[in-house]
Amino acid sequence: MNLDPSHALHKMSVTLLQLARLPGARPPGARPPDARLTDAILSGSKKQGVLIRDLAGLPASLGFVGSLELRLAQTKKDIRKAQRLRYKVFYEEGPARADARMSLTRRDICPYDRYCDHLMVIDHAHRNTLGQIKPKIVGTYRLLPDDCLPKNLPFYSAQEFEIEPLLERHKEKRFLELGRSCVLPDYRSKRTIELLWRGIWTYVKHHRIDVMMGCASFGTINPQTIAAPLAFLQQQAQAHNDWHVRARSQRYIPMLRTANKVDPVSPVPARQALLSMPPLIKAYMRLGARFGEGAVIDHQFGTIDVFVITCIKDIDPRYIEHFGGPQTYAA
Repeated sequence: MNLDPSHALHKMSVTLLQLARLPGARPPGARPPDARLTDAILSGSKKQGVLIRDLAGLPASLGFVGSLELRLAQTKKDIRKAQRLRYKVFYEEGPARADARMSLTRRDICPYDRYCDHLMVIDHAHRNTLGQIKPKIVGTYRLLPDDCLPKNLPFYSAQEFEIEPLLERHKEKRFLELGRSCVLPDYRSKRTIELLWRGIWTYVKHHRIDVMMGCASFGTINPQTIAAPLAFLQQQAQAHNDWHVRARSQRYIPMLRTANKVDPVSPVPARQALLSMPPLIKAYMRLGARFGEGAVIDHQFGTIDVFVITCIKDIDPRYIEHFGGPQTYAA
């Protein structure tokens, strides 16, 4: 999900934050806001190798598949590598528009990065232009648990979707926002994608997450070109009742349209819709995800975003077994 694929916050200092837990205040695995990442992440500090993440008991390395290792970012240097990869995929390969700072640093800089954990896929067999082996980050996914947000800061996706009522209706549940997923073209294979999903599942189990959510993107800003898949998502996979989420009124784009021979009343054939459905959205659908009402045009990234909600208890057991075996969730 960009998440996918929108943001100025206060200026960050170089002061290190205490990596201390609040005893008894949160479920096992949870950490207090701002206790995960130092303010140095986007500052001018040169101590890039200093550990600045509290992984709450998770190992930094989450596994290997061949030469590919899945890790959680621990240092400022790790985060910057993830940002450079995102810049390469979103801005150099994709249509995203960089501001002056991003263009200068060649990094996708987002203030929310300081509150997130970052999954990274590293190829240890990568060779540089001189033929020397030099490990390289080739994929990344950003994870933002609800307990890591400062009290008055909304989730990233709240800029596009009205998620406040959803969170209010489910105060007892733990939410994880997924976003900024990207993989280099040469590594967009099943094993790389599955490695990232195994990492997400490990993280979900460890932190006892109840709901995954976030924005997923279509690579266009013209709704007419994706009329069929948008209509299909609203007709066949919309979240209802307590899980309903709507795009913000000032940014709302209808998902049911008459363009491209899509009838707002007649169901869109699944085969027709899936032909132009992004792989990430199809992956969410296989997990049993539901989608919000309305879409949003993200002009910075050159995409149309939809909101995705996945309740962990509703995931098909086949995928739970595939990505990490059976797991019992505490109420």
